[in-house]
Amino acid sequence: MEDKKVVVITGATSGLGKELVAQFVKDGNYKIFAGYRNSDKLEHLPEVEYFYMNLTENSSIIQAAEFIKSKVNKVDVLINVAGAVVAGPVEVLPVEKLREQFQVNTFSHIEFVQNLLSVLENSRVVNISSMASFGHFPFISPYCASKRSLDVFFNAFAIENHKNIEVVSIKPGVIATPIWEKSVKSNEEVLSNNVDYAKELEFLKKNALSNTNKGLDVKAVARKIKNISLKRKVKSSYLIGKDAIFAQILSYFPQDLVNFLVKLGLKFKIYNSNRE
Repeated sequence: MEDKKVVVITGATSGLGKELVAQFVKDGNYKIFAGYRNSDKLEHLPEVEYFYMNLTENSSIIQAAEFIKSKVNKVDVLINVAGAVVAGPVEVLPVEKLREQFQVNTFSHIEFVQNLLSVLENSRVVNISSMASFGHFPFISPYCASKRSLDVFFNAFAIENHKNIEVVSIKPGVIATPIWEKSVKSNEEVLSNNVDYAKELEFLKKNALSNTNKGLDVKAVARKIKNISLKRKVKSSYLIGKDAIFAQILSYFPQDLVNFLVKLGLKFKIYNSNRE
């Protein structure tokens, strides 16, 4: 066991994180630490050592890092998967929800890495960002901004650190996972009680729920992420999916043109959705 490389995966009991754990377990050559928040989702795989981490609690993040450091002297790959989605029109979003969004998607990952530094030398941190980090998506601006911030902070960390820690940002398009249904439930109050944006928010709910089934295959995405994580040489950023490539191309356009195209596209999609 001692000669096996150590892989740490957060958000490991559902969706993409769960599938990543399965991919590394199937390989059989890794010691895996898997982060969870809900114990009822644990599978108790013998090849996996689970650790509790609530991303909204600083003490929990610190304790998770201490647990890992008590077990191993080196982490070879850390894959930060855990995250959440806050949605709604900016004008009515509670600031507390915005703080929570950044805590979960951005600050928690920074704090986790800071507390694991002593075992991360000559290692690799892989952040699961999103095509949303390009910032073109109305009504999920907190999610977009938190993912963009994650990329900015860790890009700086990659330049700054003296421990030869590589950082990789992976920006998938829409993946068919339970996160979409979870996001609708967690944002139900804002999505269902706003008369001024009723059409837009109803479309957002429908679209999110359909993403649970129509997005990229989670197993295929997990395989790609695993392969990228283990490459001898890596780039700082990877896109997965045609929609992610399109989002990046759109980011090269002037902002006024982007805004016009996004507003036009949203109107068109809402119109077609209402006809179905």
